[in-house]
Amino acid sequence: MKAYLKSLVELNGTKRSLRFAYFIQFLIILSVITFSIETLPDLKPQIHVVLKAIEAFCVIVFTFEYLARIYVAENKTKFIFSFFGIVDFLAILPFYLSFGIDLRSLRLLRMFRLFRLFKLVRYNKAMRHFANAMRLAKEQIILFMMITLMLIYFTAVGIYYFENQAQPEHFSSIFSSLWWSIVTLTTVGYGDVYPITIGGRIFTFFMLLIGLGVVAIPTGIISSSLTKAIEPNDEGE
Repeated sequence: MKAYLKSLVELNGTKRSLRFAYFIQFLIILSVITFSIETLPDLKPQIHVVLKAIEAFCVIVFTFEYLARIYVAENKTKFIFSFFGIVDFLAILPFYLSFGIDLRSLRLLRMFRLFRLFKLVRYNKAMRHFANAMRLAKEQIILFMMITLMLIYFTAVGIYYFENQAQPEHFSSIFSSLWWSIVTLTTVGYGDVYPITIGGRIFTFFMLLIGLGVVAIPTGIISSSLTKAIEPNDEGE
């Protein structure tokens, strides 16, 4: 039984494991779709019943998969506290918490259902390549995020000193200027807050140029790492 379950839940190239992987991927997408449908207003009671039935079926399968993986794992504690072990647990947790509990006060827990999307990484080849790329680029991405946070703070301080007297309602403090810094460096620019002084506009121009680099740099890092992650797998195949 243990050998059979291991050949079923772990990807090993057999038709049985591939069919099970595709089945789990289908249930993940289905559960996310039902999660979204539940938010529609004025749903008929019959539709609620169908959605609950689909959710229950998905959770039963996910629970079986989670318990089977614990059963076949050589180091059960290591699996339970691994990334995928935690994802599998959080994917089924909201369903069991809903019994006898009014989730109106615990609505945030329902978001854990979206952790099922992370389960796709285990079964999808392209997503596994991307996950490997993120691991390869981990140090560069962390460094880039630190530099980005420093830039956001620097631009918040700069625009505060340029615009505080002209627009005290929008740039009353460095903290209130952080929103402008974020949308400017990410080149989103909602237009709800913008500089009106000459100095502020010149400062914004240079920040927009820097923002283009903020968007481009991580794209290059991930692209390079993705190429490195794919090449060894392609050679192996």
